[in-house]
Formats: sequence, C-alpha cells, structure tokens
Amino acid sequence: MEALPGARVVMIGRQGCHLCEIARGVIEGVVAETGDSFAEVDIDADPRLARYTEEVPVTFVDGRQHDYHRVDEGRLRAALRP
Repeated sequence: MEALPGARVVMIGRQGCHLCEIARGVIEGVVAETGDSFAEVDIDADPRLARYTEEVPVTFVDGRQHDYHRVDEGRLRAALRP
C-alpha cells in the first residue's frame, strides 16, 4: 500500500470490526504521544484493498506493512522512533 500524504501510520479497517476499534484505540494513543500522523482507510470503499480482507485491521508505518489483526503498542512505538 502506498503511504498516504501526511500520514505516517495508516490502518486499513472496516465498519463494525471489533478488532479495528481496538487497533484504532492503540494507534490513536501512541500517535497522540509521539506526535505522528494517523489515517484510516475503509477496505470496503476501495476494491484494490480486497487482498487484505482476511487480515483487517492492517497497519502500515511509512508505507510498509507493520501488523495485522492486532496492534502491539510497544512494537508500534519502536517503529515510530526516529
């Protein structure tokens, strides 16, 4: 997935996804502390993302796949370190 302009962390998710809600909370908490940017993409709104449908939520840091299903807070913090 391409990096989104201005977003260091991107999460592919979908409406009604319990794991997405948990992942969003972890990501929002970490980026609030680090000052990094975060964007969310709805997998159901973009057919090009269908390959990730069994893995949502899928997170990317700097355009590279980072995690899927769950977001590990410590691992995300480490990936965002300068």
